[in-house]
Order: sequence, then structure tokens, then C-alpha cells
Amino acid sequence: MQTPDFGIVIMAAGRGTRLKSARPKVLHEIGGQALLLHVIAAARTIAPPEKIFCIIGHEADKVRAAVAATGVQFVLQPDPKGTGHALQQLKAHFAGQTPPKHLLVLSGDVPLIRPETLAALTAFHLAEHAAMTILTAIPPDPTGYGRILRAAPNSAEVLSITEQKDLAPNQLATPEINSGIYCFETATLFSNLDRLTNQNASAEFYLTDIAALLVAEHQRVVATIAPHSDEVLGANTIAEMMHLDASLRIATAQKLMAQGVTIFRPDTCVIDATVEVQPDTIIEPYVQLLGHTRIGANCRIRSYSVIQNSFLGHNVLVRNGCILDSSTIGDNAQLGPYAHLRPDSDIGEAAHVGNFVETKKVRLGKGSKANHLTYLGDAVIGAGVNIGAGVITANYDGIHKHTTTIGDGVFVGSDSTLVAPITVGDGALIAAGSTLTQDVPADSLAIARSQQVTKPGWVATRKAKSSGDPK
Repeated sequence: MQTPDFGIVIMAAGRGTRLKSARPKVLHEIGGQALLLHVIAAARTIAPPEKIFCIIGHEADKVRAAVAATGVQFVLQPDPKGTGHALQQLKAHFAGQTPPKHLLVLSGDVPLIRPETLAALTAFHLAEHAAMTILTAIPPDPTGYGRILRAAPNSAEVLSITEQKDLAPNQLATPEINSGIYCFETATLFSNLDRLTNQNASAEFYLTDIAALLVAEHQRVVATIAPHSDEVLGANTIAEMMHLDASLRIATAQKLMAQGVTIFRPDTCVIDATVEVQPDTIIEPYVQLLGHTRIGANCRIRSYSVIQNSFLGHNVLVRNGCILDSSTIGDNAQLGPYAHLRPDSDIGEAAHVGNFVETKKVRLGKGSKANHLTYLGDAVIGAGVNIGAGVITANYDGIHKHTTTIGDGVFVGSDSTLVAPITVGDGALIAAGSTLTQDVPADSLAIARSQQVTKPGWVATRKAKSSGDPK
């Protein structure tokens, strides 16, 4: 549920140099999508896209292009000089405008933050009438993180955020860390941003310094602890990124199992956070479900299959080793083993696509079958059609792709080639081994192969002649 009077700013300008990658840090992926997209999805539960501002800097054009479809706004930080400097750019963006009454500040590289935690944080901020509210966490090992020093053990009020290197010996055991996620009363924040200095080892303007400035002015600075420390952790290395990916994928599998999906050996499966599966479907070990895949009820996805951006109806059987990409599968269909459905394959209700069959931009009608060693590309195939082993729709003439149209109830014999463009009428029968270049009328028999020639005794005669030849 969105919270009135809140705008959101997402820090997404950093380089992420410790990743040793040319890709912008916030565009690295976990759970099947960019870190920044996860954060935006959580942010949109608090505010609409027009009130979400991404601070971009390093590879700004790439970051903008990657998330533009979400509808969020962008503020450029062309020469990033710290988190405080980023908020100074936001303040300048609102010059002459009325900003939101409150701001929620998020990090674009903290992808596991939950909408429920953000809702609780914003509610706490409003209830406490705070100038600044800090989301904190208590991880198993706080080493390296800035620590929260409270006014008293059970007090919500914060005295300061102190970096690890600045902790006194008696403060090293302080377990509560700063998450880098905050709520601010906007007017109070903006009035103090210009007081920040960069007199530190990094020569940057730190947003964390705002806490001490506000406390000195007797403004209310409070903190609340996130329920799960993992959800506020970022990643500075690829290894840390993969730790977040594993956490997210296990959480996704657990959510699906709680909804009635059986997942054998979920630790072996790769299931993106955007995937949806209905109850009573069974997912075997070593399956990958990627992108915006949707799977109906009572399906079975057997091991080593990879399904991406595809829609499966109810009671679908996907046998071992199938590859599906951007395809639609009707109820009660059966695929594989080792079928390859390329984009725009539309497999009808109760249809069969079997061993080593490849489809591309094809519509296979209800109850039709292509069970063995077949390529169907750029084809419209009716209901109740039988496609024999080794059949090919020859769709490409070297310049253009052409369509094969096959009517209802057609029988296509094994090892036939249909050279497109071609139309086969309802109920026709194509003899095995035929190469067709002309349309076939309905209910016709088409045979297109050279006549067989048999020469009795030819082999024996050849052997006799060969045996008499001089060596």
C-alpha cells in the first residue's frame, strides 16, 4: 500500500569498483533481474513511479535504458562525490518545485529489501515525528559496517552513526549497523545538506553526517531494526552478489512451496523471483525457470529442463532436457524429452512435441503430434495432425522466411520436406520421403519422390566380376 506524502530516492550512481566489472553495479543481476529493478519493485509499493527518483552517474545512459520501462524519474550526479552529494543533486532538481513532504532513501545495490519492511519503516518515521529515521540491522558479524550509537539501550533515539575505524575500544562490540536506508523530513534534510563537508579520507560528502548535525540541533533522530539482516545487505564482490542470489532463490522456492508447489531438491533449481507456478505442479531437480515464466496447476517439469519467459497451461508434462523460450503451451500438452521450443512457438491443447523436435514461430493445433526428429519453423498447423519422424518445413530461401500452412487432420509421412510457401489442405496425406514444392488440395495423396528401381541379382553379378579382376 502506497504511503502519502512520501517520495523515494534510490542511490544508483556508483561504479562498484570492487566488483572488477565494466558493468554498472546496479545492473548486475540476482534472481533473474538487475539489482536496481528489485529495489524499484519494492519502492513502488510505497510511492508511484513519478515520485521515485533514481540518482544515476556512472554509465548513466545504460542504467536509464535498463529501468526506463518502470516509469521512475532520473536525477544525474555527473561527478559522484558521495551520498550527501547525491542528495544535493536531488535538492537542486526540486529548485522552484515543491518536493514531497518526506523522503525515503534507498540503495540501488540492496535488492533483498522487502516491501513489508519499507512500510513498517515509513510508518515508524511518521509515528515518531522524526527528522531522520534510520533502518538498522544486527547481522552475525558487524565488522566493517558503520554502527548505531543510541541514547540509551532501549531508546529509539540515536546519538550518531560511527564508522568502524572511528569506534572507541569499548564500542567495537556494538552489534547494530547502519543499513544506508533512511527516512527524512524533506525540508529539514534539504536545509542541512549544504552544511556537509568532505573533510575525510575519501573527500566525499556523507549522508550519514546528517545524523550528527540534526542531533546537535536537538532534532529527533531515531532508528528501527529490520526483521532480517540479509534484506539490508549489499554486495561489493561477485561472491557476495551470488550469496544474495542464493538467498533470493531459496526464498522464491520456499514461497512457491508454501503455495502448494512441490520442488524436489530446491537447492539445485534456478528459479527467478518473477516466476509464477500454480499449486500441485511438481518441479524436479536441476530445473531452471527464468524470466516471466507462468506455469499452471498439476504440471510436471522433469529434470534438466530450462523454461524462459513462457506460459504453460494446466496438466502439462515437460520431459527431461527440454528448452523453452518465449513460448505458449496449452493444457494437457506433452513435450520432450529434449525438445527445443524457440520464440513464438504456440503448442495447442493436448498436442505432443517429442524427441529432438525443434519449433520456431509455429502454431501446432489441438491434439497434433510431432514426436521425432523434426524441424517446424514458420508454420501454422491445424488440429489432429500427425507429423512423422524427420519432417522439415523448409522456411528460408536464403533471403526471406516463408510460411507453411497445414490443415486439420493431415498426415505427413516420415522424412518429408515441405518447401515454403506451401499449403496442405485438410485431411491430406503426404507420402513418406516426399519433397513438396506445390500446394496439396484437401483429402489428396501427395507423393513427390523418384521412382524406385530394383535390379535383381545385381550385387551377386558385381561380386563375381570383382573376384575375377586381376590384383
